[in-house]
Amino acid sequence: MRVSVVVPTLNEAGTIGQTLTRIRQAGQCELIVVDGGSGDETLEIVRKSADRVLSAQRGRAYQMNAGAQVATGATLLFLHADTLPPPGFPYLIEQALIDPDVVGGRFDVDLDAAGWAFRMIGALMNIRSRLTHIATGDQGIFVRRETFKSIGGYPEWDIMEDLEFSRQLKRAGKVACLRNRVQTSARRWKKHGVTKTILIMWGLRLCHFFGIRPAALKAFYVDTR
Repeated sequence: MRVSVVVPTLNEAGTIGQTLTRIRQAGQCELIVVDGGSGDETLEIVRKSADRVLSAQRGRAYQMNAGAQVATGATLLFLHADTLPPPGFPYLIEQALIDPDVVGGRFDVDLDAAGWAFRMIGALMNIRSRLTHIATGDQGIFVRRETFKSIGGYPEWDIMEDLEFSRQLKRAGKVACLRNRVQTSARRWKKHGVTKTILIMWGLRLCHFFGIRPAALKAFYVDTR
């Protein structure tokens, strides 16, 4: 079962090299990078490692959908540019999908920063996701390609696209919550402060739950880039 890894990028020269190296070390998979208009050296770096390099409208949802359209693998893994997948991730995904009722899943997460606050954030993300079977893009979301198509891919929103996609995935079948961990950047929390970032992100989720459109929430979004 071949895995196609789709990585959206935007000015990720400082992080993307390490991510692509980790992907290649894990074994045979298709690596697709979709750039949203980088002005740094991102494209020069990714062209050395990726099987395909595409350009798309800026925004992770648009970029990930563009990558999925050209992917040839039976399974898609959507990975942020600052997130390192666990060793042997293609095998881990394959094992999770042996159960035909499982349509996709996600990994547990660690933040790449020391300190109890960052450990707590990662632990709470994992617990919340395990209880709800809803994942964020930081956790590395994987899905069967036919399921991705059947639910219409990512909603082409500027924010909250990962949570909505995850909800649609949950409706489509069983979601695997793997305890193997991705390591993702803590730069969002470092830049804006732990307390402020948590309050903003939970506020956005609550507003989304009550049906407020993502376009109305974009002004409050804490970007990771």
